[in-house]
Amino acid sequence: MFYPKNVPTIERIGRVISGIALIIVGLWRLSAGSADAVVVTVLLISTAVFIMVTGFIGWCPACAMVGRKLKQKETR
Repeated sequence: MFYPKNVPTIERIGRVISGIALIIVGLWRLSAGSADAVVVTVLLISTAVFIMVTGFIGWCPACAMVGRKLKQKETR
């Protein structure tokens, strides 16, 4: 089953960029060597992967739950 896209293109680009930034922050935090670095890194990278996947496919389950839809282009 294919889901209708509910994330606009500019937001999709922003999600991919912010996902990459979160991965970088997580890896930087891991290299800092603090006691909670592993937990923080796992949480940041899992969040980043979710954000990036929704950016790549253009469908966000949280947006779908609140009823967000993209405007359909009219074709003649």
